[in-house]
Amino acid sequence: MTERGLRVLQQDKTFFGKLTNTITKLLIPTKVGINGLLIHTKRMNVLKAFENYINEANNDETIKKETLLKKYENMYALYLESIDKYVMDSIYKKVKNDTASAFEKNALSKYYSVVHLKETQYIEYKYRKQKYLLELDYETIQVQNKEKLLKRYQAFYTDKMEGLYKKILKNYSIQLADNASTKDRKNEIYELIFETLEEYIVSILPIKMELNNNTTCKEILQEYDAFNGFLAGKLDERDVIEKKLLLLGISRKLFTHSLPLIVAEQCYIKLLKDTRNLIINAKSEKKKNSAYEMLIKLIEDYNIKLLSTKIYWDKPQKREEYKKFWEQYSNIQNKKEQHPDEYTKQKEILFIKNDLKAVNKNSEKYKQIITFYKEKLVELGIMKNIKNSYKTLNKRCVKKKIVA
Repeated sequence: MTERGLRVLQQDKTFFGKLTNTITKLLIPTKVGINGLLIHTKRMNVLKAFENYINEANNDETIKKETLLKKYENMYALYLESIDKYVMDSIYKKVKNDTASAFEKNALSKYYSVVHLKETQYIEYKYRKQKYLLELDYETIQVQNKEKLLKRYQAFYTDKMEGLYKKILKNYSIQLADNASTKDRKNEIYELIFETLEEYIVSILPIKMELNNNTTCKEILQEYDAFNGFLAGKLDERDVIEKKLLLLGISRKLFTHSLPLIVAEQCYIKLLKDTRNLIINAKSEKKKNSAYEMLIKLIEDYNIKLLSTKIYWDKPQKREEYKKFWEQYSNIQNKKEQHPDEYTKQKEILFIKNDLKAVNKNSEKYKQIITFYKEKLVELGIMKNIKNSYKTLNKRCVKKKIVA
């Protein structure tokens, strides 16, 4: 689609400038009407092409399917061009002439933020622009309150949007793998991944679940309901981490290929680091305990939901270490029904000891969390405080606490 300049320029305060401005305002309703009719025509064409293609999806005639797919793609491109033209010819001019509604002003603002990506992140721009244009027309159909058209459009809309979200996430996954070019913006990419997952779950998943309550939707229903609990009210840092944990859990079922296991693993490791920092920086005992509970939950999810599904390990030694961990975890699971308290305690010990091994590899960086873990193991009766003292040259007695 052809891009045009979007800068809003100030009109000359001359007689002819004011006259041109007045005439433009009078012509805007005509432009809106023409563009609206054009969008409607292109929209109906793309819906028909989409439905014809979907109806032939299971057909063995490859040539027929390819022909229908090509027609659908052509209709889709023309449809997006018509919406883009509407933004340029109608919304842009209405904002420029100060006759736009709040919805139209917001729409143009979003358009700017998408176009801004073109120079630096072209692939993301390409997908996000399509996503923006589809969202804009979907909101328009909702306002029109035409139930039959809305239901028909939703099937096409969820199919296209799911594909776009997958491409956006795959693009972020590729960027994370490119250590050289994304070293300084890795944290930004992690946040973009979580934001994109949240966008999909809030905006697209409910429509998809309403249209087709399939097996995948049923599997994530419990996590989806838990996630919805974090959408209302102000969240503290601990809640934000838990919300991200739920997003990752849902993504493992919805975006397995777009957000591969190696990327999901990096996201889990990022959350582990954030949670350890939360424990260290907690200003009250209550907040520290709350962050610690979150850490235990996170370690369990990371080891059970992700590492247990890992097939390829770049280092055989790590795979062997995980096998030992899994064996210990399985033995503890046997106590869950008959001895729940003992099960909780043993699981906690296993998780802390396992994470302690991980952070000990960089003991200087994680000095504070190592001390915290050792203190927890003392509380759980696995380690002991050994009293030690020595005398200095001036015969002053110095006591030192050693955890062993």
